[in-house]
Parts: sequence; C-alpha cells; structure tokens
Amino acid sequence: MKIGELARATGANIETIRYYERIGLLPRPPRTESNYRDYGPKDAERLAFVRHARGLGFDLTDVRSFIDLAEQPDRDCAEADAIASRHLSAVEAKMEQLARLRDELGRMIQECRGGSVSSCRIIETLGDHSRCGADHSPA
Repeated sequence: MKIGELARATGANIETIRYYERIGLLPRPPRTESNYRDYGPKDAERLAFVRHARGLGFDLTDVRSFIDLAEQPDRDCAEADAIASRHLSAVEAKMEQLARLRDELGRMIQECRGGSVSSCRIIETLGDHSRCGADHSPA
C-alpha cells in the first residue's frame, strides 16, 4: 500500500509516517517501480503500535525500547515494566501538579467575581509571585 493508504488505515499523518521512518521507528519500505513507498501489513501493525504508545504519552525513546523488546519475544519483560512504571510515576506527578493548578485557578476565580480590573484579584494574584508556594509553570 502507498503512504496515503497507510495513513488512512492507521489514522496517522503522512508527515508523521515519514518522520518515523527518518528516525528509525518504522523501517524504510521498499519502493515500487514508480518510486512510491510500498507498505505491508507489518508496517501498519508497527505504526499502530507506535501510535498507541505515543497516545499513552510514552516518549520516542521509550517507544523505541518497546519496539526492541517486542522484536525479542523471549526476553524478560522487566524492562517494559520499568519503562511503564517510570511513565506512570511521571503521569501521577503531573496529575498532582494539575490538581494544584486547578485549586489555585479556582481560588483566583472565586476571589474575583466582578468589579473593575483595577481591583481584580486575578490580575493581582498573577502579579504577586510571592504567593506562589508551588511551581505553576506549564510543563
């Protein structure tokens, strides 16, 4: 199948497919006589695997490790477990950060509730960096 067909079959963007080829997450497919990429079912499987891992938030290094592990089915899965556990810890930390952010935003909004900008608690709170007990910067 051509790259457009692979993209439609997997829901991937054509440029993403080309990028994954360049960085080695997808093998470079053979070319047809017309110089079109010629993908097979294994390429679609690999791309679906990569997309699912990326959709779960795994970075490209982790995805590459998972692919290496998948290609060696007799290996112990301790490395896969370690990667997933590390990612879960990062997700939980992010959730805690987002909960703090939610609470801070809720407090700011609750304290505002109208009036003029000159007395706006949201503007005042954003300007008062000493009130920030935790890092609320976007990740």
